[in-house]
Amino acid sequence: MINLSRRKQLQSCCAGFGSLALYSLLAEESRAAMKGMPQGGTPLPHFPAKAKRVIFMFMKGGPSHMDTFDYKPQLQKDDGKPLPFDKPRVQFAPTGDLLGSPWKFKKYGQSGIAVSELFPNVAECVDDLCIINSMHGSNPAHGGASMKLHTGSDVFVRPSMGAWVSYGLGTENENLPGFITICPTLAHGGTQNWGSGFLPANFAGTPLGNASLSSEEARVKYVKNARLSLETQRMQLDLTQEFNREFLKTTGPDSTLDARIKSFELAFRMQTEMPAALDLSQETAKTQQQYGIDQEKTADFGRQCLMARRFVERGVRFVQVTHSNTEVQWDQHGGLKKGHEQNAAEVDKPIAGLLRDLKARGLLDETLVVWGGEFGRTPTCQGATRDGRDHNPEGFTMWMAGGGVKAGIQYGATDEYGYYATENKVHIHDMHATILHLMGLDHLRLTYRHAGRDFRLTDVAGKVVDGIIA
Repeated sequence: MINLSRRKQLQSCCAGFGSLALYSLLAEESRAAMKGMPQGGTPLPHFPAKAKRVIFMFMKGGPSHMDTFDYKPQLQKDDGKPLPFDKPRVQFAPTGDLLGSPWKFKKYGQSGIAVSELFPNVAECVDDLCIINSMHGSNPAHGGASMKLHTGSDVFVRPSMGAWVSYGLGTENENLPGFITICPTLAHGGTQNWGSGFLPANFAGTPLGNASLSSEEARVKYVKNARLSLETQRMQLDLTQEFNREFLKTTGPDSTLDARIKSFELAFRMQTEMPAALDLSQETAKTQQQYGIDQEKTADFGRQCLMARRFVERGVRFVQVTHSNTEVQWDQHGGLKKGHEQNAAEVDKPIAGLLRDLKARGLLDETLVVWGGEFGRTPTCQGATRDGRDHNPEGFTMWMAGGGVKAGIQYGATDEYGYYATENKVHIHDMHATILHLMGLDHLRLTYRHAGRDFRLTDVAGKVVDGIIA
């Protein structure tokens, strides 16, 4: 018989009662978290999906829309003149008069869409593109705008869209993560841009390298154990998981511990598939040339795009590739001509190579490709040399391809100079709602209970852009 002091008895009772209350609260939260999910919590689409997977190509810094995919003849005519209407009340920095594009535009394909000479290879794929010229956001700063694009919020820590997709649909390959981000930027939101927020941790993106490393170094650390065989590792893991599950019985529902258990299992299984997925030597020389891996200028982003294709064909739900040249990026407040030419030259061939490769393999129809940055640029100049543009969230361009969107169209429009979205405006929330819809997910029903309320990627806004759905 164990003798307990009065104090010990009270401590034990209090802890016990507290545990019972906590268990009840956590159980209720766990059940509430499944609201909007199919009965039993099994991840399934809410309705038939048009796309199975997403490749998001993030151009960090904000490409200039009127210099790439939003041709503005009137801007060319009025180069050097004052803007004939008011600038936004909130601006990132002062700007001067109108600045025409330094690059020529040409119409391509059966659609006859005008594309800048900055993107000659992507222009040849224009009949596969759904170009949204009427994007708009709310934040003129990189950090807030990047977080808004990735998570739907520019001020709070929220789950990223890749995490939401993984949460809603699960994985098609238990040996690989459901969400992978290749060479992500560590600035302007950093890990929050691919994090899981308040969703269980196993839905966060798995980063391969970061923006300061070459894509050749984009690897999963410690994916192979040189000392122990798979059989021995399995025995170790089984024992560890037994301890974890026993502990889980005493604590009740614990999303952090549950995510850790799942992460251990995934880490073990990744040993069999991740090295092969990252082995680009398995690709033919012709394929590598198609992505520009044989050329120094395009090799880095080309490897990212080829890895993305290898991941989606293995069932990874959401893959993000990031172009974030640490010297230039797309943020040309000055040196616009040199900077945009360098950036476009690095990504143009790899992007076109990815689109053609997906199409040739029959993957484009079920893979939604999304391209864009956190905002656009102003049609007014910045700097005394008239060779720069400021941030512009009021109107900019993103494009999609494959995955159930209409091909060879331009949707929406900015004004005649490209400052404000004016026709069929598409907010960031609308884009998120549309991506989820194409994946078979109703953005109004894909919710998670946290801190006493139901959250979703689109917050309390967002509408599906029916005009771009095939």
